[in-house]
Amino acid sequence: MEEHTHMPKQDKYHTALSSYNTNIKDDEIKFIVEQLLDKHLAENTTKEVKKFLFSCLDLTSLNSNDTDESILKMTTAVNRFDDEHPDLKNVAAICVYPAFVEIVKDTLEVENVRIASVAGGFPSGQTFTEVKIAEASMAIMEGADEIDTVMPVGKFLSGDYENLCDELEEIKESCRGKRLKVILETGMLGKVSNIKKAAILAMYSGADFIKTSTGKEATGATPEAVFVMCEAVKEYYEKTGTRVGIKAAGGIRTVRDAIMYYTIVKEVLGKEWLSNELFRIGSSSLSKLLLSELN
Repeated sequence: MEEHTHMPKQDKYHTALSSYNTNIKDDEIKFIVEQLLDKHLAENTTKEVKKFLFSCLDLTSLNSNDTDESILKMTTAVNRFDDEHPDLKNVAAICVYPAFVEIVKDTLEVENVRIASVAGGFPSGQTFTEVKIAEASMAIMEGADEIDTVMPVGKFLSGDYENLCDELEEIKESCRGKRLKVILETGMLGKVSNIKKAAILAMYSGADFIKTSTGKEATGATPEAVFVMCEAVKEYYEKTGTRVGIKAAGGIRTVRDAIMYYTIVKEVLGKEWLSNELFRIGSSSLSKLLLSELN
């Protein structure tokens, strides 16, 4: 990954935000997204796109009742996948709680599948910064290649951008060069202008990916949220030359949902973002649905 640009300390947050178009309206974005999907969704509903989407999956198990056995079973299925489906690319990553990273690390035999761990007081993020840093660091030590952490939503909504960004920067540092995905929890941000601002602050704090949701709140990913995040990523790339990835997660339960997010990424960011290095979908059920359609 390229180096992220750091702003000078003095009021760097408002300076950063002022150079972006954050004066956007919910109804306008809704209309633009509806037009985009009306025009392009059908053309992307193909077998090739479904195959590609499978290779962008973060195969996820984040349940209170996860056990060593259930995570072992999921990882073993990923190990067998290449033999059982030689015409398909495997998932991008396995995403688990920190306590299960070691099991995945010890069991996973597929080189190009990464290990992702949530960390930082997931899903609320309401714990001490020191605990968040320690948890991310320990997950990396156990073998995680990627950390999915929640942006402190309360700090954002109360305008405490400095502590929000400082915390994310410290978590990024504790990842020791591994990927950091910052979850914006877009369903709690209220309006699209807030989603845009949160995306920009996360990227300036070192996020390698910005992600919609934890999947633990009532509202998960929406087409409008993903569109606005893509616009932010595009503007950030134009200003800094750094490509930041997009991950849609939370409530993605149909193949059509996944194709919808693919369509938005393709139309806003272009083909350069259509690889699992820059585009991911987090879901526990989508892999089975995609496989049943492909077979």
